[in-house]
Amino acid sequence: MSKVIANIRLFFQGAVLSYIALFAWLRPSTYIATKVVGPLAQILFFTLMGKFGTSGESADFYIIGNAIQITALSGIFGVTFSLAGDRWNGTLPYLFGTPANRMTMFLGRAVIHIIDGIFGVLIGFAWGVALLGLDLSNTDLWALLLVIAVTTFSTSGLGLLLGSLSLITRNVMFINNTAYFLLLVLSGSNIAIDRLPSALQAVSNVLPLTRGIASARAIIDGATFRDVRPAMLEEIGIGIIYIVCGYALFRWIEVLAKRRGTLEAM
Repeated sequence: MSKVIANIRLFFQGAVLSYIALFAWLRPSTYIATKVVGPLAQILFFTLMGKFGTSGESADFYIIGNAIQITALSGIFGVTFSLAGDRWNGTLPYLFGTPANRMTMFLGRAVIHIIDGIFGVLIGFAWGVALLGLDLSNTDLWALLLVIAVTTFSTSGLGLLLGSLSLITRNVMFINNTAYFLLLVLSGSNIAIDRLPSALQAVSNVLPLTRGIASARAIIDGATFRDVRPAMLEEIGIGIIYIVCGYALFRWIEVLAKRRGTLEAM
């Protein structure tokens, strides 16, 4: 029992401290701009550009898609930086040297960012309602919140995989930006999936966000959670697969680093 309690304590302490550690270099003003102004800029840009460039999609298509897609800011950048920060700050050797449960430490890095990602999506929807007239009158808000939570979880799974990859790459920002902008194109946030080439549709089907965005649109159109439950189960499965792959890569990097004597696999 004491070991279980110790792992629970490690899980939550690691989650909180890894999040707080971001503010060693991320100023609060920058964070506020990213969480408040950033979603507004993204939603306005893609909604206005989409309406100008097409005649077949309503503004709601872009508002909902980009509001959900905003979770990638926390799920990809936040989670990745939580893992990469150990390498940047020189604390990775201590992490690899501790006897603490690796899975507990690994998963804990994503917890606060999942909450943060949900908060960011809600801000995006708030902008959509306040400034662009998004109608939520037919929406089951609890179902929408659950869709947001599941989508944020799966996106954070991808973030954990990219975070592990950041331990053996020199330019983590290139990886993060590439992943973020690929999600902008391939997740259905701004381009309907059925308009993509078949090869890209296959890629979309294995990405997080794709099912979450489609489910959010359905919920706002009046669907119930029962209607989107199969898609949400698939979204959870995708998130778990990314987490397992990320953890396997993390452990492989640890073994390789210790074998080479570098403790950073580089």
